[in-house]
Amino acid sequence: MNINKILPENGPPVDEVLKYIEKYKNEIIVIKYGGNVFIDRNIFNNFISDISILNKLGLSIIIVHGGGPRIKRELEKSNIQSKFIRGLRVTDEKIIDIVENVLIDFNNDIVESLKEIGTNAVSLHTKENNIIEVVPESEELGFVGIPNKIDNNVLLNIIKEKKIPIVSPLGLQKKQTFNINGDIAAGAIAKSLKSRRLLLMTNVKGVLDKDKKLIEEISSSEVLEMIKNETITEGMIPKINTCLDAVKNGVTAVGIIDARPSHSILFELFSDKGSGTLIRQ
Repeated sequence: MNINKILPENGPPVDEVLKYIEKYKNEIIVIKYGGNVFIDRNIFNNFISDISILNKLGLSIIIVHGGGPRIKRELEKSNIQSKFIRGLRVTDEKIIDIVENVLIDFNNDIVESLKEIGTNAVSLHTKENNIIEVVPESEELGFVGIPNKIDNNVLLNIIKEKKIPIVSPLGLQKKQTFNINGDIAAGAIAKSLKSRRLLLMTNVKGVLDKDKKLIEEISSSEVLEMIKNETITEGMIPKINTCLDAVKNGVTAVGIIDARPSHSILFELFSDKGSGTLIRQ
């Protein structure tokens, strides 16, 4: 394998990359890519390129994608107003059909984009190779589910073939489709496989301290303290709860990474300084 040919010129240093490839050789990395950062096609293409590089370097990765902005756009086209409870979209029969279609379209977009640059990926969603069984989150939310069983074998078989599983945050209960929060879906898969890393790619730098400076590494107890003293607030709290739940249940560490800078995934995995906030137990 000629690493210089695979790595981008403006990526992490080759000597550091070699060290970290060794570290992740027999490990699984779950990467959740938020729908918000996917709107910009340049960021999307950069992400696709980085995922292809990870695959060519021999890493075992699983992608879980979001799709909030695309769902919002489609619902608006149909004049459907969304109602949110605790940050989750109330999902009735009409909405779940739209959500499912949008997420499956998006899933196919990712798979096709990877294939175009020579990387094999496999779609996993409610219409094809479903791997997530759910229980309803609560009656008031309608078709919003919480994963209660992940089919690890399907994922591991795809990885064995050197392909990338691309997972939509959808699940089934007795043939009924449920929408799942993307972070929660990724966390459930990471826990089920006891992955080495769960990376949540988003549009914030990571966890910031009171002075809005990036915290590079932090423990669960320090994170809980920051929620208590309101350094971490609102929209960040559900994301952080996913991180805490993952590291408590067998995931070695979780990174919250800004997807906007070039090659932020590569710098997070293959450089000494990383690129976001790493949360450990």
